[in-house]
Amino acid sequence: MAMEIRQLRAICAIAEAGSLSRAAAALGVSQPSLTSLLQRFERQIGTPLFVRSHTGVTPTPVGEQTLRRAGVLLLDFDRFEADLLGSTGTGPLRLGSSQMDCLPTFVERLDDALPGVEVTVHLEPSSAVLARSLARATLDIAVIAMSDDQEVPLAKHLGHRVLLPWIPVFIGLPARHRLAAETEIDLADLADEAWIGPPGSEDGSLTSLRAAAHRAGFTPRIRFECQNGGGRQLITAGHAVELVEPTAPELPGMVVRPLKNDPMRMRLVLAWRKERVTWDQAERVYRAAMTSYTRHAMASVPFRSWWTRRREEQAGDSLVGYFGEAG
Repeated sequence: MAMEIRQLRAICAIAEAGSLSRAAAALGVSQPSLTSLLQRFERQIGTPLFVRSHTGVTPTPVGEQTLRRAGVLLLDFDRFEADLLGSTGTGPLRLGSSQMDCLPTFVERLDDALPGVEVTVHLEPSSAVLARSLARATLDIAVIAMSDDQEVPLAKHLGHRVLLPWIPVFIGLPARHRLAAETEIDLADLADEAWIGPPGSEDGSLTSLRAAAHRAGFTPRIRFECQNGGGRQLITAGHAVELVEPTAPELPGMVVRPLKNDPMRMRLVLAWRKERVTWDQAERVYRAAMTSYTRHAMASVPFRSWWTRRREEQAGDSLVGYFGEAG
């Protein structure tokens, strides 16, 4: 039986997600179906590709070799498919983005990356809304931030690439908060705080907060709802704390601190409609987003301090490579 593109996509998705359940959600298939496909592929080649454990899956030596070659083949196939389809739409390229503090820099780099292409930008706090907008063709391409422990399925016909496999979630505190002078904050020490609810609760961000708080021994008291992500005035006034992107700027009256042991994480994914965005365009947007985010991150004192400590403590961590050149 000949190998199939879907088998290569499946094993790459499994390796990227680190578990069968997450990979199944990302691919939009059931976990039993994905498990069956993987097992058939492993029988076909005569050796396991992953080692299963209670924490997820890890590629075997043969699996690592297969993944490297599959990645090259899929990149070539996706480029061929995108070039074959071409850009069939008309009008401006509609780009959606999760709320990122590097957005102004990203927009500037987009103008250089896509000369002659008009790009409209739609800011949306909900990753689920961004994914649906792509599936329904009301957006053409999007940078989506997803909670690490919650899946937001992408439609099968969309192209996608991981920008960052994971980044930590930080906390925004009033500058006069009793913990403001700490290098990092233990989530359990925020048990009695008034919280600003994370925007886009339908895509799992609120569930992630509650799950992390539960592990820390408390239930967060959500006092404020700011669906547009604008609650920083409440923080600077001393009324609340809020989960923030790790590159969030420290404003007068507000400090940004990492959470101890990274209890909450998210990842950044670039997704696009293949019939509207060529492979070359997607590659240019990918580079613009990566450059904007990593440089913005390393210019952030809280993030750079966290990253420097992590690089020293966990030199083998996959995240280190993403910020190595920027550091």
